[in-house]
Amino acid sequence: MSNFFTINDPLDQIIANTLPNEKILKTKHIITGWTNIVIEVTTNKGAYFFRFPRNPFWSKMIVKDATVCNFVDGKTSYYTPQMKLCYDDKNRPFSVHQKIEGYTLGDRIYHLSHTALTGAAYDIAKFIKELSNIDLKNAPDAVKYPLSDFLHELDYEHYENHIDADHTYIKQTELKKLVHGDLNLGNILLDKNDKVIGIIDFCFAGTGNPNMDVARMISRPAPKEFEQAFLKYFDDTAEIERMKLAWKHIDNGYAEHIRTNFPEINLNQL
Repeated sequence: MSNFFTINDPLDQIIANTLPNEKILKTKHIITGWTNIVIEVTTNKGAYFFRFPRNPFWSKMIVKDATVCNFVDGKTSYYTPQMKLCYDDKNRPFSVHQKIEGYTLGDRIYHLSHTALTGAAYDIAKFIKELSNIDLKNAPDAVKYPLSDFLHELDYEHYENHIDADHTYIKQTELKKLVHGDLNLGNILLDKNDKVIGIIDFCFAGTGNPNMDVARMISRPAPKEFEQAFLKYFDDTAEIERMKLAWKHIDNGYAEHIRTNFPEINLNQL
């Protein structure tokens, strides 16, 4: 029996079973979800995001995602999802959390004013530093899962020829600090005034070097003005540049996996 989901599963029924006391008004598939089938659900009591893992690896990681989200909740200056981990009648894990109204930085970054761009750069740098300073002494084991181990497992689970992800360097430079692991433009939430209000998607999260989050943030296209404003908060530019290259290899390798196996997913964000 599989422990993951496909688009042929009765997802609408699973959603209805999860929200038995709410009237479902609308569902919308988010076609940019790489690791999970993501569905936005609007009900008479509010809106939610459901995430259904696409393979066994992501089934395991969605459990980590929920664990990290709930551990981090309230420990930074920014909203992070209060994630509910659920299981269907086949014991397959999926998650649900309430929607926060706003936009992703990826949607808005080329339309922001200078003030909003530099403000976003400041807020993201602040989040990275706050996250890395969280005390992990009593953290669940899933929170302490090293980012280097995650990336190595991702590589060997999904890439036929294995990518040049610089695994040795990532491991050598690793620190026992909490990192988001996938801090990209699509995971930063802005309010209607273009102010950073939250960070989502902790599936990659674990312990590592905070410069991996810095490098991830600038590993995809963004205005030069934003990158310059963001990097001024960090010192080790050589390390960040090497990690940035590693992230580019990881993105390209996983994008090829997606194109081959999930052609319905929109990869325009790259």
